[in-house]
Amino acid sequence: MNRSRRPEIINPVLSLPAAQRINELEPQARALLAEILKDLSRDARERAQKSWRTNKGPMAVYWKAVGAYATHLCRAVR
Repeated sequence: MNRSRRPEIINPVLSLPAAQRINELEPQARALLAEILKDLSRDARERAQKSWRTNKGPMAVYWKAVGAYATHLCRAVR
């Protein structure tokens, strides 16, 4: 398999040991967790945009990273 197509390369969260524990959760719990993470990602990205517009670059970067990790975690849960 091409390196760039491997799931753990596309989503680095999948290579973490804790990601394996997510797979052990019941489907209902995973669905709820995915929904929460999606909300977190959306909110963090909105905060990043607001911070960028108000010239708060370091906070924009922080919220952008939070949004990216929340998205990766959400995809790992699904």
